[in-house]
Amino acid sequence: MTTGYSYDGSVPGTSSFIAQIATMAVVDQTDPNFVTILPQAITYAENRICRELDFLFSSVANASFKLTANSRNITIPSDIFVVPEQINVITPQNATSIDSGTRNPLLPVTREFIDATCSNPANVGVPKYFAPVGNSQGNLTFIVGPFPDAAYPLEIIGTIRPDSMSQTNLTTFISIHLPDLLSAATMIYVSGYQRNFGATAANDPQMPVSWETIYMTAMKGAAGEEFRKKFQASAWSSKTPSPLASPTRG
Repeated sequence: MTTGYSYDGSVPGTSSFIAQIATMAVVDQTDPNFVTILPQAITYAENRICRELDFLFSSVANASFKLTANSRNITIPSDIFVVPEQINVITPQNATSIDSGTRNPLLPVTREFIDATCSNPANVGVPKYFAPVGNSQGNLTFIVGPFPDAAYPLEIIGTIRPDSMSQTNLTTFISIHLPDLLSAATMIYVSGYQRNFGATAANDPQMPVSWETIYMTAMKGAAGEEFRKKFQASAWSSKTPSPLASPTRG
């Protein structure tokens, strides 16, 4: 069983993340400069891992949104989803819950397609299409087509960014299951704190390169596991590809 991290090692069965990084960085974990950069080091590490692995667990459904009758716009605050993946319109309009109605998946298309085929507000009905249009405030804004004839409930499925490890959130999925990746990614950031990017005699220019190599090696294995979880491995299966199996199974 993997020995994971908790922020300060106070969770039984875990190691202290702070102590481990301070030891590898050869600094005192109470050093004020180290304490200052640690939150952003964790942010860098977790964001990079989340972006590159696209975790299955981070894809969730949100049923708190509704369409507005005769309006084709949907606005999702930027702090809810990183990447919206699917939008379902629930019919009938008065369905008491998502599962008591019928999910009508919207087809992602371009804004130009919706403007060309569904721009007449007099032509209303259950929407069939959606397209991203952006928002100056950073919110996620979409248009649908045709214009909705009622305030239909929505189920929006998308990627979220999980809460970061901190003094108040002692463990995360990454810290428990991918401690090797978390260590390596954090140390890449710490290399910048220690200014080990130059070629002067006082620096170790190989330090960030070495940690990047360690990180990429660990990432390759983690990515394979994540693809297997989503049945996106070889031949769309959950199995590790065999170097001896030929041809691959369809």
